Amino acid sequence: MYKIYGSVTSRAFRILWALEEVGAKYQFILAKPRSEAVTSIYPAGKVPVMEMDGQIITDSTAMMTYIADKHGALTYPAGTIERAQQDAVMHAILDEIDAVLWTAARYSFILPEEERMPAIKDPLKREYERSIGRLADRFQGPFLMGEMMTVPDILLTHCCNWAVSAKFPKPPEQLVPYLSAMRDRPAFKAVHALAE
Repeated sequence: MYKIYGSVTSRAFRILWALEEVGAKYQFILAKPRSEAVTSIYPAGKVPVMEMDGQIITDSTAMMTYIADKHGALTYPAGTIERAQQDAVMHAILDEIDAVLWTAARYSFILPEEERMPAIKDPLKREYERSIGRLADRFQGPFLMGEMMTVPDILLTHCCNWAVSAKFPKPPEQLVPYLSAMRDRPAFKAVHALAE
């Protein structure tokens, strides 16, 4: 059984959503970064952390990819051109959207007060808006890669939700129905309910 350490308001949401989508059994351990529950299995103390059969996997994208590959869902097979295109989309989201949101969070409230730079948020918002626009231009529909939901769909939806809470620009119009449909998925709602 999978054990997921973190909180629903962290990147653990992505892992829990992937597990719900594939119908896997898991145990969710509510844990803050650097808490004893986390540092006892992962000294860096970052969340999410996934434990399975005594093995630890870190990084939310690595966890989602592992789950998708193991269950043969949410992904194209390794070694196919479709998988390479899927990975390209996923890395674009990580580089151009997730990283921008994380940088804004770090310099707004995560780092010690003397290291914060709130003024950085405005240029990051502009960068995010350009990046999400480029991604929207690549959107195939009904999912990012076309007919099949893949790991990048979970990643992008999570980032767009994060952008809303961070008061970043709204997504382009062509993504609005897609994001609404993603948030309406039973697996998404099941994870969202864990926060209530």
